[in-house]
This record gives sequence, C-alpha cells and structure tokens, in this order.
Amino acid sequence: MKTNSFEFAYEVYDSIEELQKGDAALLETARAITVQAYAPYSRFFVGASVKLDNGQLLSGTNQENASFPAGICAERTVLAAVSSVYPGAVIHAMAISFRSAGAASNHPISPCGICRQSLIEQEKRQQAPIRIILGGQVGPIFIISSMNHLLPFSFTGEELDKG
Repeated sequence: MKTNSFEFAYEVYDSIEELQKGDAALLETARAITVQAYAPYSRFFVGASVKLDNGQLLSGTNQENASFPAGICAERTVLAAVSSVYPGAVIHAMAISFRSAGAASNHPISPCGICRQSLIEQEKRQQAPIRIILGGQVGPIFIISSMNHLLPFSFTGEELDKG
C-alpha cells in the first residue's frame, strides 16, 4: 500500500482593503449583485462576478425555484452568461459572495459540488485556470489560484468513451 496526499496553498486577506484594485472591484461587484438573487426559500443570496480576457465583467445570482432542486447557483448562472454573450472568452477570475437572512456574511463560502464540476469544465475548455476570490460581505477573503485545488479528483471528458 502507498499513501498519497493532496495539499494546496491559498491566499488569505483580512479585508477587501488588502486586495489588489482589480480583485477588490470584482469582489465588490459580487457583493453588490447579491441583492438581485432570487432566493425566497433558502434566503441565502449568492452573487458571482467574472473578469474576462476581453476586459468585460459579468455577474450572476442564484435563482431558486419552488420545485427544488430546479434552481441554479450564481456561479453557473454567470458561466452560462459568459458562454452566451462572449463565446470563447477566457475567464481570468471569479469572485463569489453571499448574504443570508439567517447567518452573518463575515466569512468566505465555497462553490457547491455541481459548481466546482462546472468550473473545472470551464478551465479545461479554456485551457487556463480561473482564480477564485471568496468572501462574504465583510471579513476575510480567500484567493485560490485554480479550481483544480477545490476538486482535485474531478470527472472530466477524458473518462468518457470517445470511440
């Protein structure tokens, strides 16, 4: 038997004031867009904003539905917008923030499993990593250099029979 391990490093900032200007602006956009989320059931409002290689910024929010799990997360909303509005554009960074009616938004949240898989697929499609900026409305911020760190054993097209 052999034991392997997986470790990764990520950046931790105490507040938005410590971020580079572009990262701070992207996170502020994600924070602000949470007010447009449609989350009447969970009352957990998520915003995601991306910066593209063409300089454009796009945002998305979670959209719930009474017929759970028919909703869509903010991360996948913005991924769909990017591929629809700017097909072929490379996403350099994605900021994700939230606010909640029932909990303090003073810490980072991480993408759910479906969103992690979708972000891995986007990285593979664009052949470039996506920097992930995670933060609540206030408090510490995490920056992760690639989605591969959050889903190291991802399922990819390489596992599918292409013959």
